[in-house]
This record gives sequence, structure tokens and C-alpha cells, in this order.
Amino acid sequence: MSLATLLRRRLIPLLFVTLLVGVGVPYGCSELAYRERQWVFSIEPGNASWFTGVPEGVRQFNLPVPDGLTGTDYLHAWWWPARRPDAPTLLYLHGTRWNLTAQVRRIATLRQLGYSVLAIDYRGFGESPGDVPSERSVYQDARVAWKYLQSLQPDPRKRYLYGHSLGGAVAVDLAWRIARDGDPTGDYPAAAGLIIESTFTTLADAATAVVDTRFPLRWLMSEKFDSLDKIPDIHIPVLIVHGGDDRYVPPRFSEALYAAARPPKRLLLIPGGTHSNSMVIGTRDYAAALRELFGGVHLSEAEKGQSSTGS
Repeated sequence: MSLATLLRRRLIPLLFVTLLVGVGVPYGCSELAYRERQWVFSIEPGNASWFTGVPEGVRQFNLPVPDGLTGTDYLHAWWWPARRPDAPTLLYLHGTRWNLTAQVRRIATLRQLGYSVLAIDYRGFGESPGDVPSERSVYQDARVAWKYLQSLQPDPRKRYLYGHSLGGAVAVDLAWRIARDGDPTGDYPAAAGLIIESTFTTLADAATAVVDTRFPLRWLMSEKFDSLDKIPDIHIPVLIVHGGDDRYVPPRFSEALYAAARPPKRLLLIPGGTHSNSMVIGTRDYAAALRELFGGVHLSEAEKGQSSTGS
């Protein structure tokens, strides 16, 4: 089930609660915000039903979150190095509902495309303990993982960000903070490029696209995930990918992000691509776009005939 399907199913009670607040019925603001976060992230416990196991070569470990609420917070992470020791490295940020066990196919394809991949579960997902995430907490988790990735890939010319669906908004925020921070070795180490797929302009825009309502969602929702406001200030090359047949998060959102982004940039629309399969069915187009925008990253001849591993 996609983010948009979940929004369609779950925003109706959210709008009802918000309406009650708007007309003066007492309802705790903190409780409303908590429910909104539950509806937005809709975490599915346990492994994805199609998960067949962690791929061979993946190292699993826990990454401490120093400024977490409990003092013992950590992120469960996967590290899957590429075959080439000089390969570029990428931070993988997933979307809502599903944890890492549902991401294997996409992670494997990125590795097939030439990247070493560090992938994390946000706190509250999978084996990363925690309460229901928030916009603030997933941004914090991405920062912790990005700072750690510096130890895996010291060369800033080989560090990339990738986000799928809501993870695209997390990746945009991280790239925006890298540009704003301006300290290549600080909390936001420098990056070489940003890749976002099947993502949206703002969370409210995504909700409005699938829920027929006149409510001003932009003002009612506390979780903003406003990529449209941030992407003009990102100073690294940006690849924006979207499936042409995405029925849940329309391609027009990626077109709007592309229009707002600074060059160098590239928009890749995958014919027949859905919300989840664009990278898999468009692997060669993906490889060409990566090579065109970033250079050096390519699908090797030996790997072209190989299918992605796992789910």
C-alpha cells in the first residue's frame, strides 16, 4: 500500500478531528499531533511479507543517536559495500509504512548501479526502537546517518543522498541543511549529489492530490515536509525520478520540484513506472541519467544481465 493510499484512508479522520478543533471542541494539541504522526507514518510492524532474508554481503549494525530522547536511542542500519573498492557511497532513506525488509529490491538495484549503500530504519521502524516518528525525528535520524557515512566514504566527491517517496522529502531537507551549514566536515558533511524518486512537493499537496477536500491542508497539517520551499537552495546536482503511471503521487510533483531546483539537474520520467517500480523497470535509463549528471557511476557490463536481489 502506497503513501497516497494510506493518506486517502487515514486523512478523513484527521480532517474530522481538525474540524472539531477548528470549531472549538476541546482536544489536546499534543494528542492531535500524535495522531497525525500515526496517520502519516502508518508503521507496519515486523518484516514485509515478501522479505526472503538479508542479502549476502550486508552488514547489520546499530548506530547510536547521541541526542535522542532516551539517551539509548539507535538506528538499525544496513551497510552493503559495492564490489569496487573505489565505488561512490549513498545514503538510502525510505518512505512511510515499510521498514528495511521491504526495501531490498531497490537497495540491490542501487548497488547494481555502482553504489555502496548505507540504509537506515528511522526510529520507530523495524529494529530501530522508538515511538511514532515525527518530521523532526526523521530529519535528525538522517543527519546522524549522514555524519556516520563520512567514516565509510571520506571523499565528499563520492557521497550521495537518495530518498524514495516521503524519504525524498527527508533527503531534500538533508541536502538543504548541508547547503545552509556550509561546513564540509561538521554535522552536515558535504555531498556530491541528490537523487529523489516518487516524491512530492509538500505533504499537504500529496494529501490534497488523493483526498477530495476543500480544507486548507497546508495550514492544518503540522507535518509539513516542504521540499518545494527547500530545493531552490540546494547547491548540488539533483536527479529527480518519477514513474509516468504513478497513480498515488502524481508526476507533476516531480516536475514542479525540477522547475524549482537549481542546475545542474535532471528530470527522468519512466514510462510505465508506478510509485514503487520505476528504478527496477527503468534501470538502464537510470544508469544513463546518473552517468549524465554525476559521471562515473554506471551499470557495468557484467551486471547488466543480473536481476535485482530480494524483495
